[in-house]
Amino acid sequence: MARGHNVTSVPELPLVVDNDIAKDTNTGKLLGSLETCGVADELLKVKKSKKTRSGKGKYRNSRYVMRKGPLIIYSEETKDIKQAARNLPGVETCNVHRLNILQLAPGGHLGRFCIFTKDAFDELNAVFGTYSAKSEEKKGYTLPRPVMSCADLSRIINSDQVQAKLNDLKHSVRVHDKTKKNPLINKAMMNKLNPYAKKAAELKAKLEKERHAKRAKVIKEKRSKAGRKEKGVRSKRYHDL
Repeated sequence: MARGHNVTSVPELPLVVDNDIAKDTNTGKLLGSLETCGVADELLKVKKSKKTRSGKGKYRNSRYVMRKGPLIIYSEETKDIKQAARNLPGVETCNVHRLNILQLAPGGHLGRFCIFTKDAFDELNAVFGTYSAKSEEKKGYTLPRPVMSCADLSRIINSDQVQAKLNDLKHSVRVHDKTKKNPLINKAMMNKLNPYAKKAAELKAKLEKERHAKRAKVIKEKRSKAGRKEKGVRSKRYHDL
């Protein structure tokens, strides 16, 4: 269902049908048998999804695109079903001895809706083997075993055995330990890193104040001298007149 298949009416998964369904070499009869098994909604969804391909790809002998429907897996005894299913939209068929990842996971997405015939389902052990026996057809192939016996991570993390080994929660964490602050902007952080920074800032401010006072004094003296000189020139001009 996560991959997009409509299987709400299917009685069981994986869906295994009787070998008699392969005797329905007529497409209409096979369609009726599939609808009886609850596949009608899936076939209708696939049929409505047919649309014209966009772009220039429609000129390359593939004018239409359609969603993937169910995959019918058969064996040599029920190979007649391939002839009846070829005209059903979106339905694909494959021999159980020639299964491939492109059909089981189209586009790299797992979860293809597969319909097995009974004899094809019984031959899976011979093709892929079991956990206790190797495959009869694939040389040296065995079913991969999961590394984790329990894949429920939340259950593992919240178990008493794991929680007993974890450190306690720290509730008395200072604010400046949680966030990273720039000591060049934050004076409290600079004083923490460099205790002499406060004294250096006071000395710098004192020297700056003295420099400003000295400069103001010099400017005042220059202005007073210039004023006296201008006053003397004006008095001389008045006497000359």
